[in-house]
Amino acid sequence: MDNDPIVLRHAKALLASPEGAVVYLDADLRDPGNILHEAAKTLDFGRPMAVLLLGILHNIGDQDDPYGLVRRLIHAIPGGSYLAICHLTADIYSEMARFARALNERQLDAPLVLRDRAQVTAFFGGLDLMEPGVVQLSKWRPQSEAESMAASALWGGVARKPA
Repeated sequence: MDNDPIVLRHAKALLASPEGAVVYLDADLRDPGNILHEAAKTLDFGRPMAVLLLGILHNIGDQDDPYGLVRRLIHAIPGGSYLAICHLTADIYSEMARFARALNERQLDAPLVLRDRAQVTAFFGGLDLMEPGVVQLSKWRPQSEAESMAASALWGGVARKPA
């Protein structure tokens, strides 16, 4: 699911599959009702699934109630399902705040909203966080020491909805 026309074009080219196996929704996270309605045409909401909000929540301003949007998606999926989030932040590398300000001054359609670790952790409210919790993305179960040392201005985590 995305609402970027370039992503849509790439999805149509790359996600060609047998009917019903892969579906791309041209949708906006700020309209979870539409997302859930369209997803129900392909997904079995009686079976556990994963909601991947990777690189999107920092484009949802507080005026659009990002926590409410996530709660609505999580409420719709069954117990045993997972939520994965990665979110840009300035509390790992302070220069990210300048970067976000510079981009936002260009009056982007989707301004960057940097949230700190506590704010990102709040998206997982009511869910069981998987180890190691909400951490710098490069530190979330790295495959090597080099991978864990990679620069990353992202908080990331995965949680499971109780059954």
